[in-house]
Amino acid sequence: MSNKTEILVQKITEGIQEKKGKKITVVDLTEIHDTICKYFVICQGNSPSQVLAIVDSVKEYVRKETGEKALGADGMRNAQWVVLDYADVLVHIFLPEAREHYQLEHLWADAKLTEIPDLD
Repeated sequence: MSNKTEILVQKITEGIQEKKGKKITVVDLTEIHDTICKYFVICQGNSPSQVLAIVDSVKEYVRKETGEKALGADGMRNAQWVVLDYADVLVHIFLPEAREHYQLEHLWADAKLTEIPDLD
């Protein structure tokens, strides 16, 4: 992981934790060819309003700490699954039932998964 990408993943994680996002998983796709990015950071919030609060927190943390802005955000309208695009890192913020349904963590069997413990 390049230092810049490491810092980006770290700041994304801190932004999620700031708003009590749960079950954070970092999916390392760097060893897999033809993927759209290098990392997924996946988490969940308990309600659409918490999902949106996590989105805002991640954007703020990343912008403040790295100067980077998300290239795009999708899913804001219903806030069941929001994706933030930071080129090398895609952040997926789910409601629990949507996360369970899509199971992104398991799309690439050989991806390295890192579970980040919940802060309580």
